[in-house]
Amino acid sequence: MSEQVQRVDTLFLHETGDTYLAVVVRDGKRVFRAKLELKETSAGPRPGRFRVIRGSSEEPRSPDEFVEIARRATRIRISEQTTSPARDELRSMLDGYQLEAKVVRTCRYCASEGRYSPITADTAVKSGRDYICVDCARAELEQELAYHGEFTGPAQDRLEELMLEVQDIEKIKNLLKGELDPDLTKFDEISATTDDIDLVPTDSLNLHPGLQGMLEDRFDTLLPVQSLAVDNGLFDGDDQLVVSATATGKTLIGEMAGIDNVLNGKGKMLFLVPLVALANQKHEDFEERYGDMVDVTIRVGASRVSASGSRFDPSADVIVGTYEGIDHALRTGKDLGDIGTVVIDEVHTLKEEGRGHRLDGLISRLKYYSDRRKQQRQNYGGAQWVYLSATVGNPSELAQKLWATLIEFEERPVPIERHVTFAGGQEKPRIINRLVKREFDRKSSKGYRGQTIVFTNSRRRCHELARKMEYKAAPYHAGLDYGRRKKVERMFGDQEISAVITTAALAAGVDFPASQVVFDSLAMGIEWLSVQEFSQMLGRAGRPDYHDRGKVYMLVEPDCTYHNSMEMTEDEVAFKLLKGEMEPVITRYDEDAAVEETLANITVAGKKAKKLNDRMLGEIPTKHAIGKLLEYDFIDGFAPTDLGRVVCTHFLTPGDAFTILDGVRKEKHPYEVVADIELKDQEL
Repeated sequence: MSEQVQRVDTLFLHETGDTYLAVVVRDGKRVFRAKLELKETSAGPRPGRFRVIRGSSEEPRSPDEFVEIARRATRIRISEQTTSPARDELRSMLDGYQLEAKVVRTCRYCASEGRYSPITADTAVKSGRDYICVDCARAELEQELAYHGEFTGPAQDRLEELMLEVQDIEKIKNLLKGELDPDLTKFDEISATTDDIDLVPTDSLNLHPGLQGMLEDRFDTLLPVQSLAVDNGLFDGDDQLVVSATATGKTLIGEMAGIDNVLNGKGKMLFLVPLVALANQKHEDFEERYGDMVDVTIRVGASRVSASGSRFDPSADVIVGTYEGIDHALRTGKDLGDIGTVVIDEVHTLKEEGRGHRLDGLISRLKYYSDRRKQQRQNYGGAQWVYLSATVGNPSELAQKLWATLIEFEERPVPIERHVTFAGGQEKPRIINRLVKREFDRKSSKGYRGQTIVFTNSRRRCHELARKMEYKAAPYHAGLDYGRRKKVERMFGDQEISAVITTAALAAGVDFPASQVVFDSLAMGIEWLSVQEFSQMLGRAGRPDYHDRGKVYMLVEPDCTYHNSMEMTEDEVAFKLLKGEMEPVITRYDEDAAVEETLANITVAGKKAKKLNDRMLGEIPTKHAIGKLLEYDFIDGFAPTDLGRVVCTHFLTPGDAFTILDGVRKEKHPYEVVADIELKDQEL
């Protein structure tokens, strides 16, 4: 016998049609495989033909060599897939040589390929009626994923992890077809947490009688985060950064301080938000809630008339506006009167590329405006600042930079389950419909039906999905008029509809008592959601007075992007959002941003522009920016030129300004100029 079979750890036998596959294993590796045929003799079955397999050829060997190998084997194993008659035949043959064999569970694929892969209850993965080893299961999963499209590493890792957990590849295939087994879709659970806070009774607040009476009629006590703000100087005029989860009552903190200051003659309130849709919603809310006590107006852009047709009144007690709307008023020299309170909602916008520097500049310019007015007016004490956010990764650092007291409250009143499933764009409506129906058919222990907020990335998609729901659902976005939106809000509150389908852009302002949030898309327009935005949106799921828990479902389309500028795919983004930590709020400046904010500060403050630059959160190379402004002919000394004033008041980057100038000189049609700007931006 050849040296290579002098020692045999395992002889593995597996039925293949009319013959048997014999595999010789030593030190965990296959030495060779062979075909074995048995013949019937007067003494019983015995080896008849024995052929070693070499690639595509077979080498005949003496049947006695098989007997010698069997005698030298430490153990002989027969595959579980071998039929009972064949097992009996093999055992009878081995009994003739006083040899024993055990039947073992092995991987069907490996056995057929001549590999010895014993599997146990802990390592077996079910595939149809059979059980296979982990390596073969991984290979089968890869084939299935290739059929469904390109999956990125994180998505493959997640599905492989699930497959090994449930030990059934068919369940994973069903998941890829849109099945909603909670045991498979559930990614994790955010536990409920409660902090022991002494709640402040509303009758102890000692506010202006009009506001005091309204609060006492609405609440017996303040909520925890509101109580913390009051206990830490809210009504003493202290500036505060309030960081707390969605739906914990942050907005009322700003309202209480602002309305009380207005009614006590300490100056008007500015309530500032990043989006026109949110400004419109807050304006409507304030009119309804405080309209009988104060005058409320809105400022959302350069126009004196807002989208709702309401004329901007700079002398009003309460001005609700977008960041850009109020900044435009400052850049154009509008008199905003005495400002008693500035509430900056969604202050984490400071970190956003393209918009963060404008909020940074606005805060600096508003503080300059307030300080200057304080010096000019004897009875004006300046503005109190209240910054609000649900999502700040570096709250202590940000509070220090804003010179504000940090009010941080991390309570999550109900647990939230986070689920992930995979679906193509055409399959998503069907899955959303099932999720909405399943949730609406359930009632919480508090007696409320489950209702859903579906976030998507376009108004058109809102209407498309709403039409495809079997249970009554409604689109909800900034394009709807006031009456329609209020009707949807009422119907949702009265549990007359199962779901609202809304745009991600309205995430910060949507205030529906939903038990479930579904992400049809992980994009906001043509940009992927940030960890902050995602956290804020999923925080809409589950209210303590209505629900026992919240549920969040992400419907992820592999290899999907919504715009050619997107570098990542939806499945990559999904696991980045789920595993990502909250990003720190840091404002960063490139050259264009530094030039824009320095020009705005010169327009507002002249020679004191450097002082405004120095107190902004981001680092601005002031000397370099002024050099560029002189080079571009945007300033003359410390005053804007006519060109610089136009660039400043229209929030233009230098590049856009020169593209427009070039178009005007060449007498291009305005549409051509717009196209040139768009093409230039895409090239960047």
